[in-house]
Amino acid sequence: MTDSFGDRLTRAIRKFGPLCVGLDPHPDLIPDFFGEGLVGIGNFFAQILQSTHGKVGVVKPQIALFERYGPDGLAILADICKQAKASGQLVLLDAKRGDIGSTAAGYAEAYLGPDAWLDVDAITLNPYMGTETLEPFFEMASDQNKGVIVLTRTSNPGAADFQEQTINGIPLYEIVAEKLAPFARDMVLGSDIWSSLMVVVGANAPVEAKRLRSILPHCPFLVPGYGAQGASAAEALSASVNGEGVVVNASRSVLFPQEAHKLCEEEPWQLLFDQNLQNIISDLAEGL
Repeated sequence: MTDSFGDRLTRAIRKFGPLCVGLDPHPDLIPDFFGEGLVGIGNFFAQILQSTHGKVGVVKPQIALFERYGPDGLAILADICKQAKASGQLVLLDAKRGDIGSTAAGYAEAYLGPDAWLDVDAITLNPYMGTETLEPFFEMASDQNKGVIVLTRTSNPGAADFQEQTINGIPLYEIVAEKLAPFARDMVLGSDIWSSLMVVVGANAPVEAKRLRSILPHCPFLVPGYGAQGASAAEALSASVNGEGVVVNASRSVLFPQEAHKLCEEEPWQLLFDQNLQNIISDLAEGL
């Protein structure tokens, strides 16, 4: 039977829980002993992946924070993705692509195709230009047993500018979800109930999340906004179904425990990181 992205994600959640660690490089928060510049970033994330191995099943690198360094930054990103995959972690690429026609097809091939330059399991997409911009990704994901993650109700403060605007009394984020629903059903490709089409739903919108769950019963939710952005574990997990169907992203709150950047040696940093990671895992477990 096909080992779909939805199946792999479900297994990761069942084994390790809902935490997804966002891999966002902020050089000023990386302790000096990891090294300078891109070398330090590479060393830091190699240690993060080693420290989360066997504890976290999903990671999410943000491509923009590597792109700003040009080809060398992207080479570091490619190496990080390779390391994560080698350790058995799923890699969700936060890239928010979205365009029409052959451009969309090019993006889909670049990130999800058989010869993709970056080894990832899924990619985030912006649906603003319509479903035609998403369909090449859906097709490629289905062909290659990969996943797609569509922005629906995001956690940023400006989300309401567009997403909560109503058409005939229905907010735009619900209209997006309704448009996605048939594709989500078609992408339940494996042995489980969960689709290979995910949606982004902010942790600071638990009421909206429950409404979206009723529209998209088979979609896993990628949930930003927990931790550093202020949402609680219970809010982040409001749309979970028997402990499944939700992946909670945490970046800064995992990577950069308070005062950790000031530490000058690896051993005390490691102890602080491990304890902080366990606290977050435990908090999410209690929130289910």
